[in-house]
Amino acid sequence: MSNRDIIVIGGSAGATQPLKQILGGLPADLPAAVFIVLHIPAQGIGILSTVASNAGPLPVRQAENGMKIEPGRVYLAAPDHHLLLAEDRIFLGRGPRENLARPAIDALFRSAALYHGPRVIGVLLSGLLSDGAAGLNAIKRCGGMTVVQDPTDAISDEMPRRAMEATTIDLCVRGASMGDVLSELVREQAGAVLPIPPEIRLEVEIAAGDRIGSDKLVSIADPVALTCPACGGVMSEVKEARPLRFRCQVGHAYTADALAKEQEGRVDEALRVALRIIEERAELVHRMASDGRRSGRLAVAEMYQARAAEYREYADMIRRVVLQSLDPPVRKREA
Repeated sequence: MSNRDIIVIGGSAGATQPLKQILGGLPADLPAAVFIVLHIPAQGIGILSTVASNAGPLPVRQAENGMKIEPGRVYLAAPDHHLLLAEDRIFLGRGPRENLARPAIDALFRSAALYHGPRVIGVLLSGLLSDGAAGLNAIKRCGGMTVVQDPTDAISDEMPRRAMEATTIDLCVRGASMGDVLSELVREQAGAVLPIPPEIRLEVEIAAGDRIGSDKLVSIADPVALTCPACGGVMSEVKEARPLRFRCQVGHAYTADALAKEQEGRVDEALRVALRIIEERAELVHRMASDGRRSGRLAVAEMYQARAAEYREYADMIRRVVLQSLDPPVRKREA
């Protein structure tokens, strides 16, 4: 029997501090390899140097394609590549983004679950939306252990909370204690090997860059009347997914909350464009009405003036919607 020798860690907004605490608390003789994906601008903040300077005695390397997995080492995802695990090697995938991210937390978690099953410890830290929740669910379904940062300890508590809604979490731990907890867990024997759900294997293949078409997608998802924000393709709802998720035929993936947030931005943009066009239209027909009056075409002038008033009413209506979206009304508390 093997020990739990694969630790995969994902985080986003607010994850840097608990990650420092985790790495600083791991021993030099850690009998496990650690893999990290952060959904933050890696190059902008020098994340490699930040992680390396806080990793204590463990060496940190940016993951490279084909790199051998070794215990007692920390591997950090490379920018713009999914970090994927195989049996004893690391692979970098150029598959479509998930929740607008590449590398994606879920892609790493799924690949670890696929190839290492009960030997995996999945750790989800602070962050926004529900990134990582689907990946933790995959780890749990394949027999691995799931750990989240205590939401009350997280700067951004959405990711831990959404994960707790999506699957049964084994441990909920504060960042300061996470390193000690992981040091104990990796010395435990892994559980029994469980059957791998076929959809997990397919989604790992998508992250690796394999071509996906409607014939493959239909095996794991049902088409819905939604459009992919990234490519404009038809989206499909992943069957029995936790949390609710969608993929397009190209392979772009979104959790429902990430898709809603992306749509919200596009709706706001569309409303602003519509407001500008209608206001320009109102100005144009107003000038056409003035020109009609100057040339003695009073009936034409009245028609254009009526249209100008109508367009201005439309513009005022859209302006109110835009302002309301920026400052939505707060519901009164029930007595």
